[in-house]
Amino acid sequence: MWRKTKIFLEMIKIEHTLFALPFAFMGALLGSVVVFGSLPSWGQIGWILLAMVGARSAAMGLNRVIDKVIDAKNPRTAMRAIPAGLISSKEAILFIIISFVLLFVAAVNLSPLCVKLMPIAVVLLVFYSYTKRFTWTCHWFLGLTVALAPLGGWVAVTNGVSWTAIVFYMTIVFWLAGFDIIYACQDAEFDKQEGLHSVPSRFGIAKALKIARWCHIVTGSGFVALYFMTELSWFYLLGIIISIALLLYEHLIVKPEDMRRLQTAFFTMNSLLSSVMLVFTLIDLAVLVL
Repeated sequence: MWRKTKIFLEMIKIEHTLFALPFAFMGALLGSVVVFGSLPSWGQIGWILLAMVGARSAAMGLNRVIDKVIDAKNPRTAMRAIPAGLISSKEAILFIIISFVLLFVAAVNLSPLCVKLMPIAVVLLVFYSYTKRFTWTCHWFLGLTVALAPLGGWVAVTNGVSWTAIVFYMTIVFWLAGFDIIYACQDAEFDKQEGLHSVPSRFGIAKALKIARWCHIVTGSGFVALYFMTELSWFYLLGIIISIALLLYEHLIVKPEDMRRLQTAFFTMNSLLSSVMLVFTLIDLAVLVL
């Protein structure tokens, strides 16, 4: 049982939850303070955590089932759980169903609007895995899907959506699209051979890295815009400065002719960025409320 659990955790890349989970909590913090002038309750945080686990697990499970044939052909992904025969497609589908049940239970316990918007989230979770088969804009579809986590955090505690929430959502969309473009550079040649679509396979690695850079310029601008749209103060600004420095470093260590530090740019820098933004936003809002 423990061995099988470890395989499932590896299949869904549980460590990659560090990307979106801090922003989900940040969305909840911003929404609660902006709308109600108070921090969210521990109960709300717990249900948001369960929703994130359910949504993240369902998304990665779906992606692995939908892409199992492609993954088997790619040397980089051939040893993933399903193509390697460690987990059957039926087991993965059961896992996906359980994950969606967890998401639904969490949505019911958070807000009525979360329940109403859940079908949209499910459609995007299924749809984005197919986009690389027909469009190089697949990275932005991934962003639109995964960024539902921070938007969901806002909706969970406010039962509503505002322009501030939309700006926050689009900020994270471009952040995700940018680092996904960087990540896709390692599969540029394979994608070309298989007729798959991505920014690197369409425009080449050099141009792809430039497009990723522009995506992250939008991200930095979005974080700054949130400062002016809310009552956030200098703690939050310090978080922005650190995050922009992390993005800059991310783009400095990945070059078209040298992709050796791609994993550092993709995982380490972006995990740090989301955590930094959460911590400094929490400090800022806690001081504001107290």
